[in-house]
Amino acid sequence: MEYDVKDLSLAQEGRLRIEWAERDMPVLRMIRERFEKDKPLKGTRVGACLHVTTETANLMITLKAGGAKVALCASNPLSTQDDVAASLVKHHKIPVFAVRGEDKKSYYSHINAVLDSQPHVTMDDGADLISTLHSERREQAEKVWAGAEETTTGVIRLKAMAEAGVLLYPVIAVNNAMTKHLFDNRFGTGQSTLDGVLRATNILLAGRRVVVFGYGMCGRGVASRARGMGANVTVVETDPLRALEAVMEGFEVSGGAAAAEKGDLFITVTGDIHVLRAEHFRRMKDGAVLCNSGHFNVEIDIPALEKMSRGRRRVRENVEEFLLRDGRRIYLLADGRLVNLAAAEGHPASVMDMSFANQALVVEYAKESHRYLEKTVYDVPEELDREIARLKLASMGMEIDCLTREQEKYLSSWEMGT
Repeated sequence: MEYDVKDLSLAQEGRLRIEWAERDMPVLRMIRERFEKDKPLKGTRVGACLHVTTETANLMITLKAGGAKVALCASNPLSTQDDVAASLVKHHKIPVFAVRGEDKKSYYSHINAVLDSQPHVTMDDGADLISTLHSERREQAEKVWAGAEETTTGVIRLKAMAEAGVLLYPVIAVNNAMTKHLFDNRFGTGQSTLDGVLRATNILLAGRRVVVFGYGMCGRGVASRARGMGANVTVVETDPLRALEAVMEGFEVSGGAAAAEKGDLFITVTGDIHVLRAEHFRRMKDGAVLCNSGHFNVEIDIPALEKMSRGRRRVRENVEEFLLRDGRRIYLLADGRLVNLAAAEGHPASVMDMSFANQALVVEYAKESHRYLEKTVYDVPEELDREIARLKLASMGMEIDCLTREQEKYLSSWEMGT
Protein backbone atom coordinates (compact mmCIF):
# COMPACT_ATOMS: atom_id res chain seq x y z
CA MET A 1 0.00 0.00 0.00
CA GLU A 2 1.35 3.41 -0.96
CA TYR A 3 1.19 6.26 1.53
CA ASP A 4 3.06 9.38 2.63
CA VAL A 5 2.82 10.36 6.30
CA LYS A 6 5.30 11.95 8.67
CA ASP A 7 6.08 9.10 11.05
CA LEU A 8 4.35 5.73 11.60
CA SER A 9 5.69 5.63 15.16
CA LEU A 10 3.03 8.24 16.00
CA ALA A 11 0.26 5.78 15.17
CA GLN A 12 -0.61 4.63 18.70
CA GLU A 13 -1.16 8.19 19.91
CA GLY A 14 -3.32 8.79 16.85
CA ARG A 15 -5.36 5.65 17.54
CA LEU A 16 -6.21 6.85 21.04
CA ARG A 17 -7.26 10.28 19.77
CA ILE A 18 -9.41 8.72 17.03
CA GLU A 19 -11.14 6.58 19.67
CA TRP A 20 -11.70 9.66 21.84
CA ALA A 21 -13.41 11.50 18.97
CA GLU A 22 -15.49 8.42 18.10
CA ARG A 23 -17.12 8.58 21.54
CA ASP A 24 -18.73 11.86 20.51
CA MET A 25 -19.88 10.74 17.04
CA PRO A 26 -22.92 8.52 17.71
CA VAL A 27 -24.67 9.19 14.38
CA LEU A 28 -21.65 8.14 12.36
CA ARG A 29 -21.30 5.13 14.66
CA MET A 30 -24.89 4.05 13.91
CA ILE A 31 -24.27 4.42 10.19
CA ARG A 32 -21.07 2.40 10.53
CA GLU A 33 -22.92 -0.43 12.24
CA ARG A 34 -25.35 -0.62 9.31
CA PHE A 35 -22.52 -0.33 6.79
CA GLU A 36 -20.60 -3.19 8.43
CA LYS A 37 -23.66 -5.41 8.16
CA ASP A 38 -24.94 -4.50 4.67
CA LYS A 39 -21.71 -3.40 2.83
CA PRO A 40 -23.60 -0.90 0.61
CA LEU A 41 -20.36 0.63 -0.71
CA LYS A 42 -18.78 -2.60 -1.89
CA GLY A 43 -16.97 -2.01 -5.18
CA THR A 44 -16.87 1.77 -4.69
CA ARG A 45 -13.61 3.70 -4.71
CA VAL A 46 -13.63 6.99 -2.77
CA GLY A 47 -10.97 9.68 -3.15
CA ALA A 48 -11.08 12.21 -0.32
CA CYS A 49 -9.34 15.57 0.08
CA LEU A 50 -10.26 16.62 3.62
CA HIS A 51 -8.63 17.94 6.77
CA VAL A 52 -6.84 14.92 8.20
CA THR A 53 -8.20 15.03 11.74
CA THR A 54 -9.61 12.56 14.25
CA GLU A 55 -13.14 13.21 12.98
CA THR A 56 -12.15 12.64 9.36
CA ALA A 57 -10.46 9.42 10.44
CA ASN A 58 -13.77 8.13 11.78
CA LEU A 59 -15.45 8.98 8.48
CA MET A 60 -12.78 7.07 6.54
CA ILE A 61 -13.15 4.07 8.86
CA THR A 62 -16.92 4.17 8.33
CA LEU A 63 -16.61 4.24 4.54
CA LYS A 64 -14.20 1.31 4.63
CA ALA A 65 -16.60 -0.57 6.91
CA GLY A 66 -19.23 -0.12 4.20
CA GLY A 67 -17.00 -1.87 1.67
CA ALA A 68 -15.43 1.16 -0.01
CA LYS A 69 -11.79 1.44 -0.99
CA VAL A 70 -10.65 4.79 0.36
CA ALA A 71 -7.67 7.08 -0.28
CA LEU A 72 -7.19 10.33 1.66
CA CYS A 73 -5.10 13.48 1.28
CA ALA A 74 -5.10 16.82 3.12
CA SER A 75 -7.19 19.78 2.00
CA ASN A 76 -4.93 22.26 3.79
CA PRO A 77 -1.15 22.14 4.36
CA LEU A 78 -1.45 23.05 8.05
CA SER A 79 -4.49 21.04 9.13
CA THR A 80 -3.04 17.51 9.16
CA GLN A 81 -2.74 15.74 12.51
CA ASP A 82 0.31 13.58 11.82
CA ASP A 83 -0.49 10.99 14.47
CA VAL A 84 -3.96 10.49 13.01
CA ALA A 85 -2.56 10.05 9.51
CA ALA A 86 -0.12 7.45 10.84
CA SER A 87 -2.85 5.51 12.63
CA LEU A 88 -5.06 5.35 9.54
CA VAL A 89 -2.17 3.83 7.62
CA LYS A 90 -0.88 1.44 10.29
CA HIS A 91 -4.06 0.32 12.03
CA HIS A 92 -6.72 0.65 9.32
CA LYS A 93 -4.70 0.07 6.13
CA ILE A 94 -6.09 3.25 4.54
CA PRO A 95 -3.73 5.02 2.10
CA VAL A 96 -3.09 8.53 3.44
CA PHE A 97 -1.01 11.21 1.73
CA ALA A 98 -0.66 14.10 4.17
CA VAL A 99 2.11 15.71 6.19
CA ARG A 100 1.54 18.79 8.34
CA GLY A 101 3.44 21.76 6.91
CA GLU A 102 3.85 20.27 3.43
CA ASP A 103 4.79 22.70 0.66
CA LYS A 104 2.67 23.43 -2.39
CA LYS A 105 4.46 20.85 -4.54
CA SER A 106 3.89 18.08 -2.00
CA TYR A 107 0.31 19.20 -1.46
CA TYR A 108 -0.58 18.72 -5.11
CA SER A 109 1.48 15.55 -5.46
CA HIS A 110 -0.65 14.12 -2.65
CA ILE A 111 -3.84 15.15 -4.43
CA ASN A 112 -2.63 13.38 -7.55
CA ALA A 113 -1.72 10.30 -5.50
CA VAL A 114 -5.35 10.08 -4.36
CA LEU A 115 -6.56 10.58 -7.93
CA ASP A 116 -4.28 7.74 -9.03
CA SER A 117 -6.63 5.43 -7.11
CA GLN A 118 -9.23 6.15 -9.83
CA PRO A 119 -12.08 7.10 -7.46
CA HIS A 120 -15.72 6.64 -8.43
CA VAL A 121 -16.70 9.31 -5.87
CA THR A 122 -14.65 12.36 -4.91
CA MET A 123 -14.95 14.02 -1.52
CA ASP A 124 -13.70 17.60 -1.23
CA ASP A 125 -13.16 20.31 1.34
CA GLY A 126 -12.55 23.36 -0.85
CA ALA A 127 -12.80 21.70 -4.30
CA ASP A 128 -9.05 21.24 -4.92
CA LEU A 129 -9.51 17.58 -5.83
CA ILE A 130 -12.20 18.41 -8.37
CA SER A 131 -10.33 21.40 -9.79
CA THR A 132 -7.21 19.28 -10.25
CA LEU A 133 -9.25 16.63 -12.05
CA HIS A 134 -10.83 19.20 -14.34
CA SER A 135 -7.64 21.09 -15.13
CA GLU A 136 -5.12 18.25 -15.40
CA ARG A 137 -6.98 14.92 -15.70
CA ARG A 138 -10.10 15.63 -17.72
CA GLU A 139 -10.35 12.15 -19.22
CA GLN A 140 -10.42 10.68 -15.73
CA ALA A 141 -12.98 13.25 -14.56
CA GLU A 142 -15.44 12.05 -17.16
CA LYS A 143 -15.40 8.60 -15.54
CA VAL A 144 -16.21 9.80 -12.01
CA TRP A 145 -19.74 9.02 -10.83
CA ALA A 146 -20.24 11.98 -8.50
CA GLY A 147 -18.62 14.17 -5.88
CA ALA A 148 -19.36 15.63 -2.45
CA GLU A 149 -18.27 19.06 -1.25
CA GLU A 150 -17.93 20.01 2.43
CA THR A 151 -17.43 23.80 2.42
CA THR A 152 -19.07 27.07 1.46
CA THR A 153 -15.92 28.03 -0.45
CA GLY A 154 -15.96 24.80 -2.43
CA VAL A 155 -19.65 25.07 -3.25
CA ILE A 156 -19.09 28.59 -4.60
CA ARG A 157 -16.33 27.31 -6.89
CA LEU A 158 -18.40 24.35 -8.06
CA LYS A 159 -21.51 26.41 -8.79
CA ALA A 160 -19.33 28.72 -10.89
CA MET A 161 -18.09 25.66 -12.80
CA ALA A 162 -21.65 24.39 -13.30
CA GLU A 163 -22.88 27.79 -14.51
CA ALA A 164 -19.97 27.94 -16.96
CA GLY A 165 -20.90 24.48 -18.25
CA VAL A 166 -17.51 22.96 -17.42
CA LEU A 167 -18.46 20.67 -14.52
CA LEU A 168 -17.93 17.10 -15.75
CA TYR A 169 -19.93 15.20 -13.13
CA PRO A 170 -22.63 15.85 -10.52
CA VAL A 171 -21.63 17.10 -7.08
CA ILE A 172 -23.65 16.99 -3.86
CA ALA A 173 -23.24 20.14 -1.75
CA VAL A 174 -22.93 18.58 1.70
CA ASN A 175 -22.28 22.10 3.03
CA ASN A 176 -25.86 23.06 2.15
CA ALA A 177 -27.44 20.34 4.28
CA MET A 178 -29.34 21.81 7.20
CA THR A 179 -27.63 19.35 9.55
CA LYS A 180 -24.29 20.65 8.28
CA HIS A 181 -24.30 24.42 7.90
CA LEU A 182 -26.72 25.23 10.73
CA PHE A 183 -24.50 23.38 13.20
CA ASP A 184 -21.00 22.73 11.83
CA ASN A 185 -20.58 26.22 10.34
CA ARG A 186 -22.15 28.10 13.23
CA PHE A 187 -21.35 26.17 16.40
CA GLY A 188 -18.25 24.36 15.13
CA THR A 189 -16.56 27.34 13.49
CA GLY A 190 -17.62 29.65 16.29
CA GLN A 191 -16.03 27.58 19.05
CA SER A 192 -13.00 26.23 17.17
CA THR A 193 -11.99 29.63 15.75
CA LEU A 194 -11.77 31.16 19.20
CA ASP A 195 -10.03 28.02 20.44
CA GLY A 196 -7.35 28.56 17.78
CA VAL A 197 -6.97 32.24 18.64
CA LEU A 198 -6.62 31.54 22.35
CA ARG A 199 -4.15 28.68 21.91
CA ALA A 200 -2.00 30.83 19.62
CA THR A 201 -2.08 34.04 21.68
CA ASN A 202 -3.42 33.38 25.21
CA ILE A 203 -5.09 36.80 25.08
CA LEU A 204 -8.15 37.72 27.15
CA LEU A 205 -11.20 38.34 24.95
CA ALA A 206 -13.28 40.07 27.62
CA GLY A 207 -13.30 43.81 27.00
CA ARG A 208 -11.53 43.62 23.63
CA ARG A 209 -12.94 44.85 20.36
CA VAL A 210 -13.32 41.85 18.03
CA VAL A 211 -14.12 42.62 14.40
CA VAL A 212 -15.73 39.80 12.40
CA PHE A 213 -15.67 40.13 8.63
CA GLY A 214 -18.63 38.18 7.25
CA TYR A 215 -21.96 37.29 8.86
CA GLY A 216 -22.84 34.03 7.15
CA MET A 217 -23.33 30.96 9.31
CA CYS A 218 -19.62 30.88 10.22
CA GLY A 219 -19.54 34.59 11.03
CA ARG A 220 -22.67 34.28 13.16
CA GLY A 221 -20.99 31.58 15.20
CA VAL A 222 -17.74 33.49 15.68
CA ALA A 223 -19.53 36.71 16.62
CA SER A 224 -21.87 35.07 19.14
CA ARG A 225 -19.08 33.08 20.81
CA ALA A 226 -16.81 36.12 21.04
CA ARG A 227 -19.61 38.11 22.64
CA GLY A 228 -20.25 35.22 25.03
CA MET A 229 -16.67 35.56 26.26
CA GLY A 230 -17.12 39.25 26.99
CA ALA A 231 -15.79 40.80 23.78
CA ASN A 232 -17.27 43.88 22.17
CA VAL A 233 -18.09 42.65 18.67
CA THR A 234 -18.29 44.61 15.42
CA VAL A 235 -19.55 42.95 12.24
CA VAL A 236 -18.42 44.03 8.76
CA GLU A 237 -20.65 42.91 5.90
CA THR A 238 -21.38 43.68 2.23
CA ASP A 239 -24.83 42.06 2.20
CA PRO A 240 -27.50 44.45 3.56
CA LEU A 241 -29.77 41.62 4.76
CA ARG A 242 -27.00 39.97 6.75
CA ALA A 243 -25.87 43.32 8.10
CA LEU A 244 -29.42 44.09 9.19
CA GLU A 245 -29.66 40.71 10.89
CA ALA A 246 -26.43 41.44 12.78
CA VAL A 247 -27.88 44.76 13.95
CA MET A 248 -31.07 43.02 15.13
CA GLU A 249 -28.92 40.49 16.98
CA GLY A 250 -27.38 43.36 18.92
CA PHE A 251 -24.00 43.66 17.19
CA GLU A 252 -22.40 46.89 16.05
CA VAL A 253 -22.20 46.97 12.25
CA SER A 254 -19.59 49.09 10.55
CA GLY A 255 -17.63 49.59 7.36
CA GLY A 256 -14.24 47.94 7.24
CA ALA A 257 -12.24 51.17 7.29
CA ALA A 258 -13.92 52.50 10.44
CA ALA A 259 -13.72 49.10 12.15
CA ALA A 260 -9.99 48.88 11.36
CA GLU A 261 -9.29 51.87 13.60
CA LYS A 262 -11.03 50.37 16.64
CA GLY A 263 -10.37 46.64 16.45
CA ASP A 264 -8.04 44.62 18.65
CA LEU A 265 -8.68 41.25 17.00
CA PHE A 266 -9.80 40.81 13.37
CA ILE A 267 -11.31 37.54 12.14
CA THR A 268 -12.22 36.93 8.49
CA VAL A 269 -14.86 34.32 7.58
CA THR A 270 -16.08 35.32 4.12
CA GLY A 271 -14.63 32.91 1.54
CA ASP A 272 -13.49 35.90 -0.53
CA ILE A 273 -10.12 37.41 -1.39
CA HIS A 274 -8.29 40.34 0.28
CA VAL A 275 -10.99 41.12 2.80
CA LEU A 276 -8.31 42.70 5.00
CA ARG A 277 -5.88 44.71 2.88
CA ALA A 278 -3.49 47.68 2.88
CA GLU A 279 -6.19 50.30 3.43
CA HIS A 280 -7.13 48.52 6.66
CA PHE A 281 -3.56 47.85 7.82
CA ARG A 282 -2.78 51.59 7.59
CA ARG A 283 -5.55 52.37 10.09
CA MET A 284 -4.96 49.60 12.63
CA LYS A 285 -3.67 50.28 16.12
CA ASP A 286 -0.35 48.99 17.38
CA GLY A 287 -0.71 45.35 18.45
CA ALA A 288 -3.69 44.43 16.27
CA VAL A 289 -4.11 40.67 15.78
CA LEU A 290 -5.30 39.21 12.45
CA CYS A 291 -6.58 35.73 11.69
CA ASN A 292 -8.68 33.88 9.16
CA SER A 293 -11.23 31.09 9.45
CA GLY A 294 -12.24 31.01 5.78
CA HIS A 295 -10.96 28.09 3.73
CA PHE A 296 -8.03 29.58 1.82
CA ASN A 297 -5.28 31.92 3.07
CA VAL A 298 -6.27 34.70 0.68
CA GLU A 299 -8.71 36.63 2.86
CA ILE A 300 -5.85 38.58 4.46
CA ASP A 301 -3.60 40.28 1.90
CA ILE A 302 -0.32 39.01 3.35
CA PRO A 303 1.89 40.26 0.47
CA ALA A 304 0.54 43.79 1.02
CA LEU A 305 1.22 43.53 4.76
CA GLU A 306 4.74 42.31 4.10
CA LYS A 307 5.36 45.15 1.63
CA MET A 308 4.32 47.70 4.26
CA SER A 309 6.67 46.17 6.85
CA ARG A 310 10.35 46.66 7.59
CA GLY A 311 10.64 43.49 9.61
CA ARG A 312 8.92 40.16 10.17
CA ARG A 313 9.57 37.63 12.93
CA ARG A 314 7.97 34.67 14.68
CA VAL A 315 7.19 35.58 18.29
CA ARG A 316 5.15 32.53 19.32
CA GLU A 317 4.11 29.31 17.69
CA ASN A 318 1.56 30.31 15.03
CA VAL A 319 2.13 34.05 15.66
CA GLU A 320 4.15 36.30 13.34
CA GLU A 321 4.91 39.94 14.09
CA PHE A 322 5.01 42.44 11.21
CA LEU A 323 6.85 45.64 12.14
CA LEU A 324 5.43 48.45 10.01
CA ARG A 325 7.60 51.34 8.82
CA ASP A 326 5.98 53.72 11.31
CA GLY A 327 6.77 51.43 14.25
CA ARG A 328 3.33 49.83 14.68
CA ARG A 329 3.20 46.06 15.06
CA ILE A 330 0.56 43.80 13.53
CA TYR A 331 0.34 40.13 14.44
CA LEU A 332 -0.74 37.44 11.98
CA LEU A 333 -1.91 34.04 13.20
CA ALA A 334 -1.21 30.72 11.44
CA ASP A 335 0.07 32.33 8.23
CA GLY A 336 -3.47 33.46 7.46
CA ARG A 337 -4.68 29.87 7.12
CA LEU A 338 -7.59 28.30 8.96
CA VAL A 339 -6.79 29.33 12.51
CA ASN A 340 -9.10 26.73 14.02
CA LEU A 341 -7.15 23.89 12.38
CA ALA A 342 -3.66 25.36 12.09
CA ALA A 343 -3.53 26.55 15.72
CA ALA A 344 -6.05 24.16 17.28
CA GLU A 345 -7.83 20.87 16.48
CA GLY A 346 -10.72 22.03 14.32
CA HIS A 347 -14.38 21.50 15.13
CA PRO A 348 -15.49 19.40 18.09
CA ALA A 349 -16.34 15.81 17.17
CA SER A 350 -19.99 16.12 18.20
CA VAL A 351 -20.73 18.69 15.50
CA MET A 352 -18.61 16.95 12.83
CA ASP A 353 -20.69 13.85 13.60
CA MET A 354 -23.56 15.29 11.56
CA SER A 355 -21.39 16.73 8.80
CA PHE A 356 -19.61 13.44 8.22
CA ALA A 357 -22.82 11.45 8.56
CA ASN A 358 -23.93 13.50 5.55
CA GLN A 359 -20.73 12.59 3.72
CA ALA A 360 -21.18 8.88 4.41
CA LEU A 361 -24.80 8.80 3.29
CA VAL A 362 -24.04 10.92 0.23
CA VAL A 363 -21.49 8.35 -0.97
CA GLU A 364 -24.17 5.68 -0.66
CA TYR A 365 -26.65 7.93 -2.48
CA ALA A 366 -24.12 8.70 -5.23
CA LYS A 367 -23.52 5.01 -5.87
CA GLU A 368 -27.25 4.34 -6.15
CA SER A 369 -28.36 7.44 -8.06
CA HIS A 370 -25.47 8.89 -10.12
CA ARG A 371 -26.91 7.56 -13.39
CA TYR A 372 -29.91 9.85 -12.98
CA LEU A 373 -28.04 13.02 -12.02
CA GLU A 374 -27.00 15.82 -14.33
CA LYS A 375 -23.61 17.56 -14.32
CA THR A 376 -24.49 20.24 -11.80
CA VAL A 377 -24.51 20.95 -8.05
CA TYR A 378 -27.25 19.32 -5.97
CA ASP A 379 -28.32 19.80 -2.38
CA VAL A 380 -28.34 16.80 -0.06
CA PRO A 381 -31.72 15.03 -0.46
CA GLU A 382 -34.09 16.20 2.26
CA GLU A 383 -34.81 12.67 3.45
CA LEU A 384 -31.12 12.13 4.23
CA ASP A 385 -30.91 15.44 6.08
CA ARG A 386 -33.94 14.57 8.22
CA GLU A 387 -32.67 11.05 8.91
CA ILE A 388 -29.42 12.47 10.27
CA ALA A 389 -31.34 14.89 12.49
CA ARG A 390 -33.51 12.01 13.71
CA LEU A 391 -30.48 9.87 14.54
CA LYS A 392 -28.79 12.77 16.34
CA LEU A 393 -31.87 13.42 18.49
CA ALA A 394 -32.15 9.71 19.29
CA SER A 395 -28.49 9.61 20.35
CA MET A 396 -29.19 12.51 22.71
CA GLY A 397 -32.24 10.79 24.23
CA MET A 398 -34.59 13.42 22.81
CA GLU A 399 -38.13 12.77 21.55
CA ILE A 400 -40.25 14.83 19.19
CA ASP A 401 -43.97 14.72 18.40
CA CYS A 402 -45.68 13.45 15.27
CA LEU A 403 -48.48 15.27 13.51
CA THR A 404 -51.95 13.85 14.00
CA ARG A 405 -53.94 12.88 10.91
CA GLU A 406 -56.12 15.92 11.52
CA GLN A 407 -53.05 18.17 11.56
CA GLU A 408 -51.62 16.61 8.40
CA LYS A 409 -54.93 17.12 6.63
CA TYR A 410 -55.14 20.73 7.78
CA LEU A 411 -51.63 21.54 6.53
CA SER A 412 -52.31 19.96 3.14
CA SER A 413 -55.69 21.62 2.53
CA TRP A 414 -56.86 25.11 1.62
CA GLU A 415 -60.53 24.89 2.49
CA MET A 416 -60.27 25.55 6.22
CA GLY A 417 -59.71 29.17 7.23
CA THR A 418 -60.63 31.23 10.24
